Amino acid sequence: MSSIPKIVILGAGYGGILTAQRLQKALNYNEADVTLVNRHEYHYFTTHLHMPAAGTDSIEHTRVSISKLIDEFKIDLVKSSVQEIRTQQKKIILEDGTLSYDYLVIALGGEPETFGIPGLDKYALTIRSINSVRLIREHIEYQFAKYKNENNAQEHINFVVGGAGFSGIEFVAELADRIPGLCKEYDVDPSMVNIYNVEAAPTALPGFAPELVEYAMDLLTKKGVTFKMGVAIKECLPNGVILASGEEIKASTIIWTGGIRGNRLIEAAGFEAMRGRVKVDEYLRAPGQENIFIIGDGSLMINPEGRPYPPTAQIAMQQGECCAHNLVAAIRNQQPKKFTFSNKGTVASLGKGQGIAVVGSKTYKGWTAAQLKKVVDMRYLFIIGGIPLVLKKGRFL
Repeated sequence: MSSIPKIVILGAGYGGILTAQRLQKALNYNEADVTLVNRHEYHYFTTHLHMPAAGTDSIEHTRVSISKLIDEFKIDLVKSSVQEIRTQQKKIILEDGTLSYDYLVIALGGEPETFGIPGLDKYALTIRSINSVRLIREHIEYQFAKYKNENNAQEHINFVVGGAGFSGIEFVAELADRIPGLCKEYDVDPSMVNIYNVEAAPTALPGFAPELVEYAMDLLTKKGVTFKMGVAIKECLPNGVILASGEEIKASTIIWTGGIRGNRLIEAAGFEAMRGRVKVDEYLRAPGQENIFIIGDGSLMINPEGRPYPPTAQIAMQQGECCAHNLVAAIRNQQPKKFTFSNKGTVASLGKGQGIAVVGSKTYKGWTAAQLKKVVDMRYLFIIGGIPLVLKKGRFL
């Protein structure tokens, strides 16, 4: 019977892939068996999904084969969906088998949070995966085709995007850029198209300075986006939404970007969770579980101001690196390292050639911020795949 410890990583998102890559560098031969479980054979860039969803970029720019990112002599890749996590038995139930573990990393990513809004889970589309993005893109094109074939029914070219955080703002910016081309292709008057961005909070883009938020909203308003701030979606219907104000917006396309919760498998496994997120300790471990680490959207960490860190790619990547370090430390009976988030800055895209950014105490907007966004994206490509991946997937223009 092998005494080599078994490490199982669930999910190959930002946190999971960084954990796997750091482990394969740090571990010696036969020091541990590492298995990475993912439902797809590819890793995709969640922060890029708004572009292919709107149709302004190729899906191929948003994903890369996991086999190109890991050494399969050191990491065993299992393509399967996780059905259940049994912590008492130290087992993972997959759709086609079972895995046992000594150390577990839960990096399953998040799920859309609907906040109990009736109809949202049934009628709204979400930007959460390659397949969902493909569906959104085809759905939008189909609505333009239907508009001309159904007596110019206005609801086909009305678009409602719920949520004005990063995902919502970046998506409406790309959609606004795509509309002129769609109108030309389908012979639709651009002035007839409406993009509504609905947000329950009083302002968009939390975390950005008011002047940057104002810049973003002014720019997108000029591109044709209508903002409805400080009003929640009360109900989602097959052909539109009803707002808390009582207003009804007829639309055949509703995109929900209004919130992320942790994976439901975490709650089902018996962890104490808030909206699917577990408050991990300073070493990224689940409460009372020294052999289970939770990172990414499923983890809850409190910042120095006493508020939870937002679930971003940046924090998931840093957690992945720290998690790998602590796994190696556990195997070698060494002291683990406390996780400390280092904020490298925040950048939001506002469509082609436009963006806003905060790096340290400095703020940027317009073309400069857009270039910073490309630098951030290419830095990630370099971290996980070196110069070859930057050249293959990077957006230079």
